[in-house]
Amino acid sequence: MSSDQIAISIEGLGKRYEIYNTPGDRLKQFFLPRIARLFGVHVKNYFNPFFALNDVSFEVKKGQTLGIIGRNGSGKSTLLQIICGTLTPTSGNVRVNGRVAALLELGSGFNPEFTGRENVYLNASILGLSRQETELRFKGIAAFADIGEFIDQPVKTYSSGMMVRLAFAVIAHVDADILVIDEALSVGDAVFTQKCMRFIRKFKASGTLLFVSHDQASILNLCEEAIWLHNGSIRQKGLSQEVVENYLQYTLQEVYGEEVRLIDDKEGGINDALKKENSNQEKSTIEGSSLVFNCQSEFSVLNNLDESNGWKTGAGEITSLKFDLVKQGDSRALRGGEMVLINIAATLYQHMERPIIGFLLRDKLGQDLFGENTLPFTKVFPISGDAGNSIEASFVFKLPMLPNGQYTIMASLADGDLHNNVQHHWMHDAVVVKVASSKVRWGLVGVEFNKIELKKTQ
Repeated sequence: MSSDQIAISIEGLGKRYEIYNTPGDRLKQFFLPRIARLFGVHVKNYFNPFFALNDVSFEVKKGQTLGIIGRNGSGKSTLLQIICGTLTPTSGNVRVNGRVAALLELGSGFNPEFTGRENVYLNASILGLSRQETELRFKGIAAFADIGEFIDQPVKTYSSGMMVRLAFAVIAHVDADILVIDEALSVGDAVFTQKCMRFIRKFKASGTLLFVSHDQASILNLCEEAIWLHNGSIRQKGLSQEVVENYLQYTLQEVYGEEVRLIDDKEGGINDALKKENSNQEKSTIEGSSLVFNCQSEFSVLNNLDESNGWKTGAGEITSLKFDLVKQGDSRALRGGEMVLINIAATLYQHMERPIIGFLLRDKLGQDLFGENTLPFTKVFPISGDAGNSIEASFVFKLPMLPNGQYTIMASLADGDLHNNVQHHWMHDAVVVKVASSKVRWGLVGVEFNKIELKKTQ
């Protein structure tokens, strides 16, 4: 592959730190080796070497999205800082082809005494923009950050969420070729995180992305390939699915220790030595009883219609979105399996031959969990609308069990059919649904189990 197709090239990269037991050892290391070399005697080191990175080599193609995973202390942040030029390697070579924008440690690149506005100009200049270019983009940066009057307050007064908002807003407007993100998005709220994820997905179409996260779902959702760093070295590089699965097994093994040994079972077979001749079955379930496991979750709904972003054509707009239980009771708890109602109203400003209203429910990362639109209804009962008409869509369905976290509902108004339509109003975060105290343990959603049992077969 030609060098023009490579965004980042890493060859034999190493970073060594010198660890001193006492301040006196540091002083000895400064003078005594020089004296020893002067007299031609054996040189002794008075420090313990620590290799944050050791012989790391890989390439990132232009337009590629590469995830980096690994435990704390594995060298992820050190690697990114060297790529960005804020750290100097001890050995090896790094070649970067293009402008790099990075979101590393929270608050890095910001002067806490400066206001947000002053830090925007400072950070943008570090990333290669002139003052005039920053002035032209400042309005967009401020709108993306959405921190209001705090833009003119010192950064030292910001919360962690406000700081990451401002930092991401800057890197989103510098026309970077390479985007580097190191865990910083974990402090954002659901709406802003989804805004960032939408930008990242759009950036992926033309740019190169390095994404570091402990969240394996984020790696799988964003990255085609991944690198697993372990103790400063690359333990595995390959397809995200394979790397994440192996990393998960490794981390579980670390938790289990020697009590449980995880073994690869790629073929799905079982060791014949474990099979016994006895075929008696001993059930560990209660006969005649129904053991149904429900996942109970307290939930709250925040109407975000006024703050929602997206787009509209002017031909119509969504005016309200409501999410609630069909049957109101004393409990405000989601157990999974309840009938819920999503009601979406819209106003038409021009004639629509076949108006469509739809929604998608997304998790914090912006992953689509489920959704529907009115096409199944209008295919049987066609409806059209003229300018000034109001239309309303209702969706009644059995709610799946949702894990703990924040979810958003995207709503849209379109005209046409499944294969040929125009989206006239698209609202990314019309409603935020917050689920707390969830007992869903695995996966993006939970399911209701009619029966769970364990029996001894041999």
